[in-house]
Amino acid sequence: MLAYLLNLATLACINAVLAITLNFIMGYAGIFSLAHAVFFGVGAYTAAWFAMHVSASIFLAIPAAMLAAALLSLVLALPALRVRGEYFVAASLGLQVLAVTVFSEWKAFTGGLGGLIGIPPASLFGHDVTDPVQFLLLALCGLVPVMLVTTALLRTSFGRNLKAIRDSESASYAFGKNVAAIKTLSVAISAALAAIAGALYAFYIGFINVESFMLNTSVLLMAMVIIGGTGTLLGPIVGTLLLMLLPSLFSYMTFLPQTQIGAIQQMAYGLAMVLLMIFRPGGIVGARARKSA
Repeated sequence: MLAYLLNLATLACINAVLAITLNFIMGYAGIFSLAHAVFFGVGAYTAAWFAMHVSASIFLAIPAAMLAAALLSLVLALPALRVRGEYFVAASLGLQVLAVTVFSEWKAFTGGLGGLIGIPPASLFGHDVTDPVQFLLLALCGLVPVMLVTTALLRTSFGRNLKAIRDSESASYAFGKNVAAIKTLSVAISAALAAIAGALYAFYIGFINVESFMLNTSVLLMAMVIIGGTGTLLGPIVGTLLLMLLPSLFSYMTFLPQTQIGAIQQMAYGLAMVLLMIFRPGGIVGARARKSA
């Protein structure tokens, strides 16, 4: 039971990093992306390849993963300079489909459909992090800085510019804001921080393949942000915990057909989204924050 709880807590930390970084562009810049799983995957593959061929030190593998994801984000940021709204969603969806194809076919780097096997454990000051408790602490050490960095950025002029673009891109142009540069930088920051989750995931699982970085992962991350509350600091974490705990609760409901648990989970996610959009359109935390204000 303890091992299961540690595993759940570790994966929750990793998914919380992804939800927070997606909320950074979706909730504060108004950039709705369906390609967040791509940066998650790039971070995981880069860290895994780096650990297997160069060094398993997290002080080297994680920065390499962040750099690779930030560079790839420019592919997503370029459409953001020319389009907005639903057109950007379509562009991000195209990148997601393209990335899955590359992940599946580039065997030299990703291992193809078979994935990468035998990823060495993360090395911290020469010590291999293999104990579940130690890795949970490592995951927390990844989550907390991401929270602090995003919170600090949002309190600067850069964060205020993001919110201005979200509220009215045309007004931001009128006030002389370099909207293109701000949007590009926000996507790059989000992608780089999402790569931290990818690197932690690769080290934790020890095996990765394309199935973890497909469109359903991007949709699940978006659901975490929307259910928790977009444009809030705690919303992504609340949404992550809720959607991570639901599968566990369903698995303990013995009256449900175990072979249909996956389908029941998807139905529950969809129903939760619909009900929230009707009764709490700002999300769980967003609705409370608005009421307090």
